[in-house]
Amino acid sequence: MKTLVIAALAVPAVFAAPAFDDKPPVIKEWPVPWGETRPRDPFVDQTTGRIYFCGQAGNYIAYLDPKTGEFKRFEFPNGEMVGPHNLIVDKKGLVWYAGNLAAHIGSLDPSTGTWKRYPMPDPMVRDPHTLMFDQKGENIWFTAQGGNAIGRLTIATGNVQLIKVPTPNARPYGIKLDSKGRPWIVLFGTNKLATVDPATMQLREITIPRAEARPRRIEITSDDKIYYGDYATGVLGRYDPATGKFDEFPLPGGAESRPYGMARDDDDRVWVVQTSRPNQFVAFDTKTQKFSDPTPVPSGGGTVRHMYWDAASKSIWFGTDANTIGQAIVPPREEKPVP
Repeated sequence: MKTLVIAALAVPAVFAAPAFDDKPPVIKEWPVPWGETRPRDPFVDQTTGRIYFCGQAGNYIAYLDPKTGEFKRFEFPNGEMVGPHNLIVDKKGLVWYAGNLAAHIGSLDPSTGTWKRYPMPDPMVRDPHTLMFDQKGENIWFTAQGGNAIGRLTIATGNVQLIKVPTPNARPYGIKLDSKGRPWIVLFGTNKLATVDPATMQLREITIPRAEARPRRIEITSDDKIYYGDYATGVLGRYDPATGKFDEFPLPGGAESRPYGMARDDDDRVWVVQTSRPNQFVAFDTKTQKFSDPTPVPSGGGTVRHMYWDAASKSIWFGTDANTIGQAIVPPREEKPVP
């Protein structure tokens, strides 16, 4: 598998846009009943409406039924320490998880309690991190932060392909797919983005012009522009693959805002959680290039690490280090008359 390194030479534009005045999200949280277990990375089962999530520190998979408030927990076979880090749910209701401490991607059939696992073919790639279905649901793309790799699991065969990132200690982290089915990845240990051609499995690295940038999570809008939260310096960055241009937008919380969890809604607003105390939801309107006023997470949040946009309920689901599963119901975007 070939790799290609590309340095983006464009100088980023920096904007300090004022806030827009859409209504804030309505946030509800459910306390998780199992101690301080770091519930994280919820995903909506579109068939049942259940909200599946990982108990990373508690070593379990669980779901919340938001209609009843019921929680149910699934233990890993034989008490194995798996350290589940992220999960996604397919159209059949199978839950796929990243076995971050056990070098595999696994699946759980909640209806039967059946577990399957797909080990990493390289022992150095020990920590599957974040998962993403392709557009047909036939493959799972994933990152491995410590393993310094991008991977693809073909569900029908169980085959796992790995691409090592050429930059040492690049720390592949957040991952999303564009409209053409191409995965984009942020390399948290560097000032770089990466992308993979699904046909050739060739990887490209793209350098963010500021050396101090450290992108952690990523979202892609309907026009295939790449947005990333710069955890080190408190800006929302944007990369346009069509032109190679970078732009940056300072977050309302400033240089210490530590943007982490991200989600894009159906109006192409990019939602970011500033990991201040308390954590705060902020929306960036990509049409007006303005931020909303921050909305605090009622529990404080601790840290919101990963988020899921559910189009059916017009809401963002998230987990917190305050031991809650949360839902942020997002108001529709309000078109303002031109003065």
